[in-house]
Amino acid sequence: MTESINHFARLAAINVSEHIERKGGFAYLSWPYAVSQLRNADPTATWEVRRFNDLPYLATEAGVFVEVAVTVQGLTLSQIHPVLDGRNRPILAPTAFDINTSLQRCLVKAIALHGLGLYIYAGEDLPQPSGEAANDAASPNATDATLSRGQQAQVHKLAMQAGISLERVCRYFGVDSLAQLAVADLPRVIRSLENRRAAA
Repeated sequence: MTESINHFARLAAINVSEHIERKGGFAYLSWPYAVSQLRNADPTATWEVRRFNDLPYLATEAGVFVEVAVTVQGLTLSQIHPVLDGRNRPILAPTAFDINTSLQRCLVKAIALHGLGLYIYAGEDLPQPSGEAANDAASPNATDATLSRGQQAQVHKLAMQAGISLERVCRYFGVDSLAQLAVADLPRVIRSLENRRAAA
């Protein structure tokens, strides 16, 4: 009797930290690395760019979207992704390069649905602050901005993976909870926890 393999758990257990690229305050996983890890875990894995009237994108009044479906061990999961600029704003009239870039991002996110690097996107679906508050929170110079729920979830996940208690993280940074942690401290927290996780 062959033992059942949990392919999601296998992909989710891969440490992708060293392959994360950051641009404009957002984290991305390198698509060649994601494809390589996917094929190492399942050589039969496939992916498909979904077509809309024979085009690899769907143009709507809200923006332009792409969709990629990834199949791992017979399970197909798809991801829809808007065509965005470098600051993650929708592009209403994208170039072929813009569409290609979004297809690669979409591919990585579809792979993440199968487990690889899924934790990178924790909190991405949470509502963002609007107006001036959003600009202040996004500003690298915002000294009084505190972590969003998504950022707290990211720190929590990294702390668990590193075997460090949240109390210890908070104590080190002189706060009572992650909600009080300054956004300006986030890169240092992530770097420290990723180093601890790698050493574990």
